[in-house]
Amino acid sequence: MTGSLLQPRVLFPFILITFIWGSTWLVIRDQLGTVPATWSVTYRFVIACAAMFAYARWTGASLRIGREGHALALLFGIPQFFLNFNFVYAAEHHVTSGLVAVVFALLLVPNSALGWLFLKHRMTGRFLLGSAIAVAGVALLFLQELRASDVPAGEVLIGIGLTLAGVLSASVSNVMQASERMRARPISAMLAWGMFYAVLCDAAFAWWLFGPPVVEARIGYWVGLFYLGLLASAIAFTLYFGILRAVGPARAAYSSLLIPIIAMTLSTIFEGYHWSKLAVAGGILALAGLAIALRSRAVPVQPPSPRPA
Repeated sequence: MTGSLLQPRVLFPFILITFIWGSTWLVIRDQLGTVPATWSVTYRFVIACAAMFAYARWTGASLRIGREGHALALLFGIPQFFLNFNFVYAAEHHVTSGLVAVVFALLLVPNSALGWLFLKHRMTGRFLLGSAIAVAGVALLFLQELRASDVPAGEVLIGIGLTLAGVLSASVSNVMQASERMRARPISAMLAWGMFYAVLCDAAFAWWLFGPPVVEARIGYWVGLFYLGLLASAIAFTLYFGILRAVGPARAAYSSLLIPIIAMTLSTIFEGYHWSKLAVAGGILALAGLAIALRSRAVPVQPPSPRPA
């Protein structure tokens, strides 16, 4: 296992991205309508990609990442910013955003398993206990959302399947970010190129499915798009990948456990969502599991050796 989430340099960005991503489910749902979801994903990452290239230049990070750098950017960018987001947006056509958020909370499971398998990150007994309790809480939240949904069973299965495909895609990218080769490279430059390759795939896929770009003149759509592109993508992923490199994919994935709780809280404020006993119990278990896991000891990671850009 790597460093601790309780370090201020990790904890503060962790809290920030959790609140940002907890709000995105409402915004994403508003994006679904006139513009095909795949084009909305494309526009989102065009904005994010442009912001990341500008940020990399502003901070002095070299955008010359070499052949290996471009290969790594392809390998993490396409699963994260092409496959993951297209699966998630497609899932919201079949099930509620709340159910998608809850299923996505299972990111902890593949992140922990792949981190152990490929990065040799050890997991303590306390961490496993806390994770098990938190996943049990997610299961209760899932059951609540499933009961509250009036979507036909077939649609629910499709939505869950698409979300799980998004979870696995994101997990592959998460684990890559924590590898030594990625940690030795500047986050901003790698994110810029990773998003660039994903945008090419997003646009090609959107054109193949729906033809030329479709736009919506509604102001709310574009406000939401810039919120998702700048705050929820460029800024949030810069912070999240820094967390991944510092504490590893398993601990970083704890943000996904808290996101459904934040999403449901915002839904309570803006959509009149009513918390059932099952949802309250699930939220308490998820938070209790997080508290237990965060107290587990961490094995420090040696800083990566510099690599040529």
